[in-house]
Amino acid sequence: MNVSRRRFLSGAATGAAGTALTAGMLVEGAHKDAEAAAADRPTAAPTYPFHGEHQAGILTPGPAEKQNATCYAAFDVTVAHRDELAELMKSLTGRARSLTAGGTPPDLGIGAPPADSAVLGPEVLADGLTVTAGLGASLFDDRYGLAAHKPAGLTPMRTFPNDLPDPRWMHGDLLLQLCAHHPDTVHHAIRDITRQTRGAMQLRWKIEGYNSPPRPSGTGRNLMGFKDGTANPTGADAESLIWLGNDAPEWARGGSYQVVRLIRMLVEFWDRVSINEQENMFGRRRDSGAPLDGNQEFDTPDYAADPEGSIIPLDSHIRLANPRTPATDRQQLVRRSYNYDLGLDPNGNMATGHIFTCFQQDIQRQFETIQTRLVDEPLTDYVQPFGGGYFLALPGVVDSSDWYARALLG
Repeated sequence: MNVSRRRFLSGAATGAAGTALTAGMLVEGAHKDAEAAAADRPTAAPTYPFHGEHQAGILTPGPAEKQNATCYAAFDVTVAHRDELAELMKSLTGRARSLTAGGTPPDLGIGAPPADSAVLGPEVLADGLTVTAGLGASLFDDRYGLAAHKPAGLTPMRTFPNDLPDPRWMHGDLLLQLCAHHPDTVHHAIRDITRQTRGAMQLRWKIEGYNSPPRPSGTGRNLMGFKDGTANPTGADAESLIWLGNDAPEWARGGSYQVVRLIRMLVEFWDRVSINEQENMFGRRRDSGAPLDGNQEFDTPDYAADPEGSIIPLDSHIRLANPRTPATDRQQLVRRSYNYDLGLDPNGNMATGHIFTCFQQDIQRQFETIQTRLVDEPLTDYVQPFGGGYFLALPGVVDSSDWYARALLG
């Protein structure tokens, strides 16, 4: 169905730059144990450990068990001096440690503003909250004397063909990824953090999202109706692809490069496309998530048996994103994405889509290489990438005396 896709895309873009979201989307990775993991999901945990070698919210909980609600908030740091930046990071660590543990806020007395917003009632429940902090390339300018410590792989987010970048939704000195089982917990956390750090950092952009449960089973679906994240690496495979090691500056080891891409999905136009065409664009069945040459969601597509793409088209999303060759094996990454809904754009169209998130050791080797293969794929007629950024998710806070970026600023 080729009814003026480009014309629709152009018209929708005219009034929607502020609510569009970009496409680095739906990247496929190798997967060995996902079927077993999906069939044996644990009950949602009330808390996840804050202290550790790595931050929670990356592989803890795992992407297949990620919490239902999220908020991505990018900030501009506004303090003048490096020692003030260190104090900001200490304060941010303290709030994250407290919020992820839960507890009863202190009573500051009848004449003082309350210590807590009470959005969650008189007691702050942890509710599976994770706070994942990352630094953007702009923090390493000349303000704080950090230029010599910037990792070579941390750059401003690249603009790809078919992207529609909106500066209001891009980049940032610092990114917080907040995830919890309920949206009021996420709202409470970002409200608490912004209150406690006022005067030291200012929100640049913020977007909230939600995770779709398995329907009827397996992996959750995106707003195009297709299962999303089927081929995510798991276990040791995931560990080997995301954590920074000896090739990174010492202060960054144990962290991970994080890409966030805000992707608007033109769902009203997508709903007018035949199911056959939709499935050919993805390379998967919509109902089961199975590759077009398979029967079950976690079946491995056999590209060698289909060299001309007569079953799974050569330009299908899954085939371009992960050709499943030895040469592309180390290009895989770990995705942790959410859906979003911003209401309506100025033209009255639904402003909905995808918060694409992935973690990797090397943005250029992994995300950018994959995204380059996806340039001009058929799905680009139905998505509008518009914001996000590249960040370095910091190493974990190892104990009660540690704090975010201590090895960089201490």
